[in-house]
Amino acid sequence: MTNSIKTVTVLGTGVLGSQIAFQTAFKDCTVTAYDVNDKVLEAARDRFEKLAETYANEVPGARDGAAEKALSRLTLTSDLAAAVAHADLVIEAIPEILDLKRNTYRKLGELAPDKTIFATNSSTLLPSDLKDATGRPEKFLALHFANRVWQFNTAEVMGTADTDPDVFARVVEFAKAIGMVPIELHKEKAGYVLNSLLVPLLNAAAELAAGGYADPSAVDTTWRIATGAPVGPFQIYDIIGLTTPYNIMASGDAEAQKLAAWLKENYIDKGKLGLATGETSPRGRGVSVSRRSG
Repeated sequence: MTNSIKTVTVLGTGVLGSQIAFQTAFKDCTVTAYDVNDKVLEAARDRFEKLAETYANEVPGARDGAAEKALSRLTLTSDLAAAVAHADLVIEAIPEILDLKRNTYRKLGELAPDKTIFATNSSTLLPSDLKDATGRPEKFLALHFANRVWQFNTAEVMGTADTDPDVFARVVEFAKAIGMVPIELHKEKAGYVLNSLLVPLLNAAAELAAGGYADPSAVDTTWRIATGAPVGPFQIYDIIGLTTPYNIMASGDAEAQKLAAWLKENYIDKGKLGLATGETSPRGRGVSVSRRSG
């Protein structure tokens, strides 16, 4: 099967949404990036410019103007109707708030053409939590990317019992076409494969620091040395940003909510968000969390 998805809209221009949009444009698709207002989109323009520089430095084949050409295939808008008017695929990458996502899909269902496939990049929510709000459950599924998509290029594809198998197959081919390695899940699993492994690690690291057992830097050092991993869990927090982990924890059980409060008090409220606020180590990793003792 050849890729039949050529016109893509990405909802949300945060860290991962902007990466998804840029990677898709880099692979010759026409991309519209949507966000809620022009102020947010100004920040997104800067983010896309920086991504072009990153690709030129890190991605084979992105030199000689290829990264800049990707920018020419990107359109930014705060008009949702215009954003989805011609989309073959809409990839939703907005905050992990269930009611926000449902309300967004209700609007999308009214505005998008019948042909349009909807895909959520939700880190933790099941697509079945959202499918009824879409108005087209047969054309809805999850398509989950990892941060630094050009380097950690998995794309987890997970449908519901209602997802049309042909739609699933088309999204798998799209993922391949934009340089991803599709990971097909046979049934729904909260957290997919990646976050089923990653979230418990990040929560355990936060428990150690929040409980005063070890400094974040000590936790990271232990993990790197003992496992051979290139980065520790708090460095991962810095890379992915704290907004999504905070939203996930805040929606969890009592213990998770305590960790969310700790993250908010010690980091988010102080503007310490890792790479999102420009704090990097000599190795190019965010260290606003991993430097602090909490």
